[in-house]
Amino acid sequence: MTPFPHSSFPRIPRLLAGGGFVFTALVSAPAFAQGTTCEAQSGPSITPVVELFTSEGCSSCPPANRWLSGLKGAAAEGRVVAQAFHVGYWDYIGWVDRFATPAHTARQREIAANNGLSGIYTPQLVRNGHDAHDYGAPLAAKAEPARAAISLKRAQPGAFEASVLPGAGVGSWAAYWTVTEHGHASKVKSGENAGELLRHDFVVRQYVPAGRYAGEQRLSLRAVPAEAGHAQQVNLVVFEPKTGKPLQALSLQCAPAG
Repeated sequence: MTPFPHSSFPRIPRLLAGGGFVFTALVSAPAFAQGTTCEAQSGPSITPVVELFTSEGCSSCPPANRWLSGLKGAAAEGRVVAQAFHVGYWDYIGWVDRFATPAHTARQREIAANNGLSGIYTPQLVRNGHDAHDYGAPLAAKAEPARAAISLKRAQPGAFEASVLPGAGVGSWAAYWTVTEHGHASKVKSGENAGELLRHDFVVRQYVPAGRYAGEQRLSLRAVPAEAGHAQQVNLVVFEPKTGKPLQALSLQCAPAG
């Protein structure tokens, strides 16, 4: 990733000797700023990460998609980072999912390997890196102290920058970016969902593995252009490479620049 000048970024929280962080100025909730300034900072607790692997060609997926849409309020308050990864391995049934990419399937296979699963399936709910089936469970049974601090900002239209500071005791860490959008709909004309109007939120339009690191790092992203009429979020998830468990996650939603 291309580094950027430290002076252009808000100060990262200070790491305390005991492993906690001192947080100042910015807030942990996603930013909904006007104009060109848009930035956010993670809070003292780990923000839960929800990943849904879904397909428009899967007849059992629409209820899971509706459940995910129900998290929009929590996401707006910064209480969850939610993402819908559309996969294309059901396209052969008769309907091609326009949101699916091979990279999403690769992400799902990575999670399957971390969880010791023999295969992949849809709909698959993943909570904090772990295969899950508890759609009705609370987002977080109890708050876990953050093991990393993230500061995230829009540097210029379409360009985003992050500073990541791992907590005490964290060795190597990994990260990935996603760009998600709300309010999409597809009128399905063939396959298992023929005749259905499917509505989608948190649709992953861009997924970018950001690499593996140690110590404080600065990351950058050139986001895909937002589709008109669809609110876009930029998300950064920092996690343990071996387990996939998040160390911290943060979303940023900015008003269109200009």
